[in-house]
Order: sequence, then structure tokens, then C-alpha cells
Amino acid sequence: MSLIEDDPPDAPGSGANTPEFTVSELSRGVKRTLEGAFGHVRVRGELGRVTFHRNGHVYLDLKDENAVLAGVVWKSAVRALEIRPQEGDEVIATGRITTFAGQSKYQLVIEALAYAGEGALLAKLERLKKALAAEGLFADDRKRPLPYLPRTIGVVTSPTGAVIRDILHRLAERFPLRVLVWPVAVQGPSAAGQVSEAIRGFNRLPTDGPVPRPDLLIIARGGGSIEDLWGFNEEAVVRAAAASDIPLISAVGHETDTTLIDFAADRRAPTPTAAAEMAVPVRAELAATLAELEARRLRALTRMLETKRRRLADMTRALPRPTELVELRRQRLAARHLPDPRRLVETARARLALPAGRLRPALEGVVNHGRLELTTRTGRLSPLRLRDRTKRSRQEVRSLALRLPPAIQRLIRGLREQSAASGRLLESLSEARTLARGFAIVRGRGGTVATRAAAIAPGAALDLHFADGHVSAQAKGGAPSSLDGATPLKAPGKPTAPRRGKGSKSATGARQPSLFDET
Repeated sequence: MSLIEDDPPDAPGSGANTPEFTVSELSRGVKRTLEGAFGHVRVRGELGRVTFHRNGHVYLDLKDENAVLAGVVWKSAVRALEIRPQEGDEVIATGRITTFAGQSKYQLVIEALAYAGEGALLAKLERLKKALAAEGLFADDRKRPLPYLPRTIGVVTSPTGAVIRDILHRLAERFPLRVLVWPVAVQGPSAAGQVSEAIRGFNRLPTDGPVPRPDLLIIARGGGSIEDLWGFNEEAVVRAAAASDIPLISAVGHETDTTLIDFAADRRAPTPTAAAEMAVPVRAELAATLAELEARRLRALTRMLETKRRRLADMTRALPRPTELVELRRQRLAARHLPDPRRLVETARARLALPAGRLRPALEGVVNHGRLELTTRTGRLSPLRLRDRTKRSRQEVRSLALRLPPAIQRLIRGLREQSAASGRLLESLSEARTLARGFAIVRGRGGTVATRAAAIAPGAALDLHFADGHVSAQAKGGAPSSLDGATPLKAPGKPTAPRRGKGSKSATGARQPSLFDET
């Protein structure tokens, strides 16, 4: 259909048979013709200029080696696009041709946009891969080891697909733990933005917040075509995975599928189920391993203790018995320092015999004096009174004779108690008791007992004898002028009882009798 007749003009410049159109009429006619002939077209070309206007529209150019076609994507259609247009991409644009009368231009109103075949996608993928690798985002030294036993795992995937069910089921079988799911779209133009935001969101969680921060992330999606998985090849997703502070496992597609996030992740899993197996060990196997290690530890400990016990028994056989060592030291100590107990007993008996010998003549003198007085008084009395007095005197003598033995026994008992008290006092002042109260005997060279600090030269070797053994020491510094109020330790020898003056009294005010006082 043509807007202008094909009849030739009659004469140049006359225009008699040529219809006249206004500019608007001609523009409308051109618009109707183009929209009628090209109401729905698919155009293949390379994207040139791509402009994202602030009003939400996208203006771009489609070009080949010979021509350029202007295109526009209205705001209402931008969200439905499968890809984000970028300069240099080879695409197939679907839409309709229309004109813009204000500038006498025509353009393609794009309704759908897709890459021009798999080859174009792979070429773009290779260019992006080389650029990101040049930045070092895929370097092996940036990859971190996965935690052996994470407490919380974050999963970025679709909440309605089979992937999340497979991951949860596998984790429950191997090692049940806390799982946080961040739901995202895993296909379409919004997938890249949601996945990258989920990775950054998990990393922003505080370690001590109400929502636990994951120790490991899993980015998962099922298999699909290169167009379906293209969201995980986007630069934003790759950079978010490389910048994650949390170790990350990529589990996108099947084993043969490869996306750029696989190179930026710390580990790549061929399937989402394999990612769950990488994340945690098998709890039953771990428990069995721990039980085996515990059994080995107990066996090794038992063998070590048995070896030590046998070695100790062998060494014990070569040592002298403790009773023999103590008895030998006791004999040496008694021979050198302690007086003979039998000599002490004999001395006490001799001291007791002297008062007893003095007491017997005195008692005999009293009895003889009584008898003499009785005889004198008897001679002066009349025979009757003499008989009476004699009888009474005999009774008194008999009573005195009966009272005399108990008195002598009490006296002897008192002397024995005083002797026992003297023995206990002697024992309390012995060397062994003195050492047990915290004192020590200081001996110098040759075994001589040092009784004064001035007698010890600086640097002299000393032997300190305590109640339970000996300690070697060395004198340091000069001899002090005083002992700061401390009582110097006396040399071992004959203990001396504390002295009391003639006028000293006990706590009750009476004079304490002495066993050795003269009678």
C-alpha cells in the first residue's frame, strides 16, 4: 500500500496531479504504514549506547556493521526483562516499530530482550570471567577453610523449591543443627540483586545479636540452562561472594554446570545435597571415632600406670626400710644428745632415798620419845590410875601404830608423784620436745653447736637440725648485733628447770614445794 500515487507529474513544478499533505498527515501516514507492516518484529544486533533514565525508561541502540536502530524499553516493561541490557551484548529484541513525529525518527519499542543464542552468553561470560580473575577475586590464597563443625548454617535459595528440602533432609541425617534460610529468587532479572543482598545481609548480622550469625553459607539452586543460571554469573553476585567474611559453599546447578560464583566461593559443591555433606560430618561416625579414641587413651594410660608401678616397685626393693632408717637416726640421736633414761631414774631414786633415810630416824625418835614419856607418867600414877593410864597409853600407842603405816604410805606416794612430775618436766625439756616446738639446732663445721650469731662467719656452711630432719644452709651477711627480741636456741645438753627465788609463789600465792628441798 502506498500513500502517494505512482502517476508521473505532468510537468515539472506544476504538481497538478500530485496530492498535497500536511506534515502531520504525512507523519501519521508513515506511522500507520510502519506499525502496520512491522507490528511485531524480532531484531538481532549488538547493544550500543544503553541509558537508564531517571524516569525509569531505558534508551538503547541496536547496531550491526551497516546500520543503527534506536530502541526504548518503557518503565512498565523494564521489570519483565530477563536480562539487564549492557553495552556490547549481542541480543534479540522483540517489539514493534513506531515513529516519533517530533523529530522525524523511528524506533523499536522493546517488550522482551534476550541474549542472541548460547554463543553470545558464553562470550560475555568469558569476558567477565577474565576481568574478575584479573582483579584476583578467584585467587586460591583468598579461599578459607570451612569450619569443621559449624553451629549455624545460612542457606540462600528459593524457599519453595526441592533444593531447600534436600539440604535440610541431608543435614538432619548427618548432624542436626540450626539452619537459617534467606529466601531469594534464583532465576530472572531480580535474582542477582537478591542473592548478593542475602550474602551481605548474613555478613551484617552481629555475633551476639538475637539472630545467630551463621558460621557457614550455602548458595544453592537446582540445574537449568545457561539462561536460567545466568543470575549467578552476574558481577554483583560474584563480588558479594568474594567479599563475604563467612566461608561460602557454591552449590548452583548440577555437576556439569559452572557459574562464576563457583570460582569466587571458598568451596564448590556439585549439587546442593553434596554441599550439605561438605558442611557437617556424620554425627554417628564422629561419636564412634571419639569412643575409639577414648578407649585408646584409657588403654595407653593403663599401660603407662602399670609400667610406672613396676618401675616404682623395682626401685623400692633397692631402698632401705623406713623403720630401719628411723631407728638408726634415733639411736644416733640418743647416743649423741639425749641422757640415758636409766641413769635419770637411778638419780631420781637416789634423791628419793635420801629424804626417806632421813625420815626413818625422825619417826623412830618420835616413837621412842613417846614411849619414854609414857613410862615416866606411868611411874608417877597410882597403881589404879597407872593401870588406867597404861591401858589408855597402850590404846594410844596401838592407835598411833595403826595410823603410822598409812601416813608413811601417803608420804612415799607423794614422793613418787613428785618424782614423776620431775620426770615429765625433764621430758618436756628434752631435745626432741624442744625441736618439735619449732626450734632448731645450728651446727657449724665439725658438728659444733653454734649458740651465738657472732660465732658464725659470713658464708659458713651450716647444718640446721629440725624435728623431722636436717637442712643445709649458708650464712649470708655479717653477724647481727641483736636477735630482734628472739630467744636464742640453746645448745643441746642437760636441760635446766626454771629457777624460782625463795620468795616466789605459785598462781595461788602459796610457795611451790620442791621435791629436792631439805627436810
